[in-house]
Amino acid sequence: MSSPAGAKRGSQSGAKRFISGVVEGFYGRPWTMEQRTELFKREQKWGLSTYLYAPKDDYKHRMYWRDLYCAEEAEQLMALISAAKQHDVEFVYAISPGLDITFSNPKEVATLKRKLDQVKEFGCRSFSLLFDDIEKEMCPADKQAFSSFAHAQVAITNEVYQHLGQPETFLFCPTDYCAAFCTPNVSQSSYLHTVGEKLLPGIDVLWTGPKVVSHQISVESIDEVSSVLKRAPVIWDNIHANDYDPQRLFLGPYKDRPTELIPKLKGVLTNPNCEFYPNFVAIHTLATWCKSTADGGQRDVEMSDEEQDLCYSPQKALTLALTDWLQEFLSTDQPGGACRPSSRLKKESSDEEPMQTDMGDPAYVPGPGENPLYTAEPLTLEDLNLLSELFYLPYEHGPTARTMLQELDWLKTHSEAATVETDKTAEWRTRAQRFDELCEAVVQMFNRLSNAPNRSILYDLYNYICDIKSGVGLARAYVKTLGGQDRPSAQLMNDDPEPWGFRGGLSGEFQRMLPCHGNRDLFRHPPMTAVYSIRPYCPKDKMEVQRIFREMQRAGEDKVPTMTQPLLISDGLSAGEMPPSPQCGLVLEDEIGVCGFALGLTDAKPAAAKIQRVASDPDFPSLVTMQLLPRVTDSAPAKRMISGLLSSIRSCGSRGVFCELRQSDRRMLNFYTKLGSFKTIKMAGLPKDVIAMGMSL
Repeated sequence: MSSPAGAKRGSQSGAKRFISGVVEGFYGRPWTMEQRTELFKREQKWGLSTYLYAPKDDYKHRMYWRDLYCAEEAEQLMALISAAKQHDVEFVYAISPGLDITFSNPKEVATLKRKLDQVKEFGCRSFSLLFDDIEKEMCPADKQAFSSFAHAQVAITNEVYQHLGQPETFLFCPTDYCAAFCTPNVSQSSYLHTVGEKLLPGIDVLWTGPKVVSHQISVESIDEVSSVLKRAPVIWDNIHANDYDPQRLFLGPYKDRPTELIPKLKGVLTNPNCEFYPNFVAIHTLATWCKSTADGGQRDVEMSDEEQDLCYSPQKALTLALTDWLQEFLSTDQPGGACRPSSRLKKESSDEEPMQTDMGDPAYVPGPGENPLYTAEPLTLEDLNLLSELFYLPYEHGPTARTMLQELDWLKTHSEAATVETDKTAEWRTRAQRFDELCEAVVQMFNRLSNAPNRSILYDLYNYICDIKSGVGLARAYVKTLGGQDRPSAQLMNDDPEPWGFRGGLSGEFQRMLPCHGNRDLFRHPPMTAVYSIRPYCPKDKMEVQRIFREMQRAGEDKVPTMTQPLLISDGLSAGEMPPSPQCGLVLEDEIGVCGFALGLTDAKPAAAKIQRVASDPDFPSLVTMQLLPRVTDSAPAKRMISGLLSSIRSCGSRGVFCELRQSDRRMLNFYTKLGSFKTIKMAGLPKDVIAMGMSL
C-alpha cells in the first residue's frame, strides 16, 4: 500500500509505503502458526502491509535470544515468512537482546549478527531491534566503552543494520519509547536526542505516544518527538492491548488518533488483545483509519464535535467491522460444527443435502402441553454492537455500558422512592424497568453468542462474557431488592453469597484494602471534589480524633444535649481513653488535614465493662466506630476506610463486628445501612435510642 505520507528514507529517493499492520508484541501465549496465516489473509484483504514478529514469550526472541532456531522451529518460521509473502505482507522479524547483552563485547555482537543471519536465510528481509522494558543501568564494561545507554544501543543497532545490508525496513524500539518515560521530557531528553543524532537515517523508530497505553495521540506530540528523533516515528499502538489485565478485553474502534497524523507518521502497528479472534475489530478499524486521506470521507453528523474527523468516523468504522465480523461468527470453524443439530438452529437452508449418518428414530416432536423444543436464536449485529460497548476501550466505556452505570447510580441514589411514595416513585419504577431490559439484553446476547457456530471465536470470548453476565446479574438482583421484589435472583445479595456471586481472589482482596482502590474507575460518581488519603492510625493522631469526636458531639446538640446522650461502648475509643487494637485504626486526611477516622477493637468486652455494659454476643465480638467531618461529602473514601478496617479485624480471627449508633446520628445510620453488609442486631442492655448493627466476617 502506498504511503499517505510520501515519506522518504535518508539517502534513498522515492516514496516508501506506509508501514501499517499488526505487531504480535504482547506478553502471554503467542498466536499459533494457523492464526498468523489467517492474519496475513485479513491484512491483505483490508489493505494492511506489515506484520512485526515480536512475541515476548518466544524464548528465542527475548530470553534466549542467543540460541539459534532448531530445524523444526526453522521450518515453521520459513513457512510463516513464505505465507506472509504470498499475501503481500511484509514480515519483520524482531529480536530483544536487551535483557542481558553486553554491548561492548564483540562476541555478543557477533552472536546477534549470527542469529539474524539465520533468520535472513529463512527468507526474511526486514528486521527490528527492540530495547523495551529493560533495566537502564549498564554493566561496568559497557560504562567504560560508552558514554551513555543510548550510545551503546545506537552503536550496536547501526552495526547490525549495516551488517544486514541496510534493509529497506529496519525498526528500532528505544527504552524510552513513550513521552512518560522521557527525562525530564521529550524535547529535553538526552536519550532521545542521542538516538535522533546518532541512529542512521535509514532506521525507523517505534513510539507508543504520550504513555505506554495512550488515550490520545495528538499532532503536536508527534511533531515534537519527530523533531527530536529527526524522523517520523512508527507508532506501536497499545490502545487495544490487554496483556496487563486478564479481566479486560477491548472491542471498541481505533480512535482518538486524528487522521491528520497520517502524513506525519512513518506507520502504525497495533499491538492488540492477546486473544487472536477478538482482534477482528481492532485490526479492521485500524485498516479503515489507515485508508483515510485528507480529501476523503464525510463528516459524521451523529458524532459530537470533539470526536468529529473529516476523514474518519470511529462509529462508522466500528459498524463496518462488526458487520463483517458477524459473518465470521455465523460460519462453522471446524468439521464438528457441521454435525450440530441444524433443525434447531435458525440459519439459511442449503441446496446441498448433508450426508445422513443417523438412521435411528425420526426427529422428536413434542406433543400438546409439552415443552417446545429449544431453538437457538441467531446472533445479530445488535448483539455484537452491545458486546463491543461492554468491552470498549481502556479509557472509555461504550454508550450502553455508560447508560447502565448511570441508571444504576441513579436508582441507588433515589432508592427511597422505590418503597416510599414520593414525587420520584413513578420515575424510579420506569427507570428500574429500563435497567432490567438492558440487563436482559446482555443475557440474551450471551445466549446467542454461546450458540454461534464459530466456536473458536466464542472460546476466546467466553471468560469475558461469562464475567460480564455475572456482574450484570448481580446488579439486576440488587435493583430488584431495592424495589422490594422478593425473587430468587435477589438472594444473591445476602450475607453469605456463593463463591460465584462475587468477584474474589487474592488480587481483589489486595485492591479492596488499598487506599487508592477505585480512584481510576472510568465511571466516577459522585465526582471527586477533594483528594483524600487513608493511612494507619498512630498515637500522635489521638488529639485529632478527639477533636473530631467532640465536634460531631456538638453538632448533635441541636437534637439531643450532650449531657443526655446515651453512652456508647465506642465513646471511650473515640475520646482517646483507650487505644484501638493493633493495626485496627485508620485516619482519613484531605488537603486541610485529618477529617475522619475508623477505629476498632478485636475484643469489645473491656470497653463495655468500663461503662458497665455487657458485650457478650459470640457472633459479634469485635467493635468498630467511624466518624467523618461534614466537609467529607464523598462516601467513597469512607467505604474504603471501613473496608480496610474490617479486613484487619478479619485477619485477627474475629467472627464478626458490631457498631453502636445513636438514633440522632442519621448520617452514620444511613452510611452503615447503605453499605448493605451491616444489619440491625439485638444486644443485651442496649440503652434507649441506641441502635446496634452487626456484620459477620
